Amino acid sequence: MPRPSRLALAIALAASASGCGWRGDGTLQLGLVGDSDAFKAQGVRLSPAGQTLRAATVEGLVGFDAEGRVVPGLADRWIVTDDGQSYIFRLRDGTWPGGARIDAEDVAASLRRALAALRGSPLGLDLASIDEIRVMTDRVIEVDLQSPLPDLLTLLAQPELGLPHARQGGGPMAMQRTPQGAVLSLIPPGKRGLPAQEDFARRARSVIVEVAPAEKAVARFNDGYIDVLLGGRIDSLPLAGVGGLVRGNVQIDPVSGLFGLMVENAQGYLGEAANREALAMAIDRDALLGAFNVSGWSGTTRIVAPETPGDLGTIGERWAGMGIEQRRAAAAERVARWKAAGNPLPVLRIAIGGGPGSQVVFDRLRADFAAIGLQVQRVDETAPADLRLIDSVARYGRATWFLNQLACAARRPVCSPAGDARLDDARAAKDPQQRAALLAEAEAEITAVNGYIPIARPLRWSLVRSRVTGFAPNPWGWHPLPPLALLPK
Repeated sequence: MPRPSRLALAIALAASASGCGWRGDGTLQLGLVGDSDAFKAQGVRLSPAGQTLRAATVEGLVGFDAEGRVVPGLADRWIVTDDGQSYIFRLRDGTWPGGARIDAEDVAASLRRALAALRGSPLGLDLASIDEIRVMTDRVIEVDLQSPLPDLLTLLAQPELGLPHARQGGGPMAMQRTPQGAVLSLIPPGKRGLPAQEDFARRARSVIVEVAPAEKAVARFNDGYIDVLLGGRIDSLPLAGVGGLVRGNVQIDPVSGLFGLMVENAQGYLGEAANREALAMAIDRDALLGAFNVSGWSGTTRIVAPETPGDLGTIGERWAGMGIEQRRAAAAERVARWKAAGNPLPVLRIAIGGGPGSQVVFDRLRADFAAIGLQVQRVDETAPADLRLIDSVARYGRATWFLNQLACAARRPVCSPAGDARLDDARAAKDPQQRAALLAEAEAEITAVNGYIPIARPLRWSLVRSRVTGFAPNPWGWHPLPPLALLPK
């Protein structure tokens, strides 16, 4: 009788779903915060759980390691020309699923399709400097840029830039669905056109993945059914402090990005920039963040994170000489003027997700806005709203990421054409100092319209047992599965 395969054994273990998450055969039990749609995610609009699964099963030219550093993918090497305007990638000598050879024509066509699908999105704006994708030989492609894009490799490593062939991914992991979720297994290097690893069979382990809402996922971790939980955000952060077992396993990523309120309705009271600024002035950021008791997490009034590389330091925090009571007094005066002019005061609808952390945020905002004479109403995160809570991690560490999120081209209800013009000029600038100065001007213009109200940087957390290897906090806030599937030598 033939012996069952490693994958079949892993599926059987997944189906049983009982006992401790750390299996005797080394199989790793892993949870993702989200819903089961993540297993069926197509296109370029991916949830965080969908990003994790896409990155594991559909390689791009490059990818990320556990610490967020760029590593080879379909391309095993690359060079950058001296002017920074051309990246030349040599593809590995491997095959797609089904046996077809990895070919530059196929890879280039797949990359062009991915870029086309991203047009009009903030990530598409990040990649707008790409001018042409050319096939040089059967294993070499060249990506030409209109202007230097220092973070091109980081952008090409994003899950949305995974390049399927005939609608199938080429790894680095194969996924097989189970009733409870899926089993992901590393594809042997020799089958991917990479040098064979003598100890690969001993080191590789299957990863059994389940996707669940945060409360259920934390309970599964606390009860010992899973050993790694990925995808924690501010909405579920209070769950990570329930019980000593959970608290001792919390890992927080050093991410940057946008966490604040996007103005969705530019009519009535919110139609004036000064009124929108009044909302920004009213928020007590220290009190809001203090409610979560996370060391080192501080508020900001800036669009671009202050520690961003290349920041000239010419734009500081807003209202630096005013305390919270002074700011609120000035904001309340604007509200009173609006009302005295015969204008109705709105009940502002704030769209915000579920979870205990979201309730904390909403309660603080309600108190802050009440202090200046405005009432608010909480609505579902997908419902029409006047203000929407934005919680997005930066894809790369440059000011352009922040500004692209708020550009008119990203279809924001309140935006700055003047800021967009400066941003376009910055993209075209070849001199780094000139580019930085133009980006500072763009930030000032976009800040002035008050279409986005910054609160802090985002917060991302995971639960990881101490015996787990292959996990590391990283600046992008999501964690690739292949390093978790490979035991150390």
